[in-house]
Amino acid sequence: MVTRFAPSPTGRLHVGHGWSALLAMTMARRNGGLFRLRIEDIDGTRSRPEHVDGIIRDLQWLGVEWDEDIIFQSARLDHYEAALQRLRSMGLLYPCFCTRADIAASASAPHGPEGPIYPGTCRAISKSEGARRMAAGQAHAWRINMVSAVDRSGPLTWDALPFPPDPGAQARRVNAEPLAAGDVVLARKDAPASYHLSCTLDDADMGVSHVLRGEDLRAATDVHRLIQALLGLPSPVYCHHPLLVGADRKRLAKRDGSIALADLRAQGMDPRQLAQDLHAARFPVGISLASA
Repeated sequence: MVTRFAPSPTGRLHVGHGWSALLAMTMARRNGGLFRLRIEDIDGTRSRPEHVDGIIRDLQWLGVEWDEDIIFQSARLDHYEAALQRLRSMGLLYPCFCTRADIAASASAPHGPEGPIYPGTCRAISKSEGARRMAAGQAHAWRINMVSAVDRSGPLTWDALPFPPDPGAQARRVNAEPLAAGDVVLARKDAPASYHLSCTLDDADMGVSHVLRGEDLRAATDVHRLIQALLGLPSPVYCHHPLLVGADRKRLAKRDGSIALADLRAQGMDPRQLAQDLHAARFPVGISLASA
């Protein structure tokens, strides 16, 4: 078994991150496997070296220990580009020149698990017109033509473990529904790969056999299963855990200044006691499970 924790250095880790890392580490240790750390640092507009240092300090303070070297996405850009080239050669990607304002103006479009589904505005642009606009330096992302991709892959499933991950539990087969996400972005205007592409490739190359992550990424798993099928990658077993929420019942988030591990560390909290409490699903005051 190989599990992993994969934070983005775009802010400080909060208690929910610490809980997720401990869960993934414990899952591997109890099954005689490996636990690995990946830093998803390709968001050029928000990733910061100081946040990388903070992540490492926070995890070490909490008692999270990983096996083998840390993987940095910024060192894997050639892998992402090679995958994009393969998907382009299959005729499954198209450049998208829409701005956020353009997409927001299409708010009447149907909603999927991750919000408004992209209306496919740029899908109708001819290859010659797209090439002309790219040659002119017009900023663009790369989207997958989801209908064509699903037609190529055929029906897909993935294996899901219940939470908490009981060692004796049997995985159940889940039907993947990537069409619900629409034509998602695989390469952003401001980053060489989207979360969907980079995460899927990294998990395969790292030999990750079991992915334990928040239930907010449940719908993303359908998209990742599609990418695995298109690129001939193995599909891990997935386990989605509940999210932690604050006293306002909103999910913990870096942008909201949720209780940071660095703050608890600065306050002199005993990390061993905090780790024990998190293992027992006892959280700091004002924090609880979303499903509680």
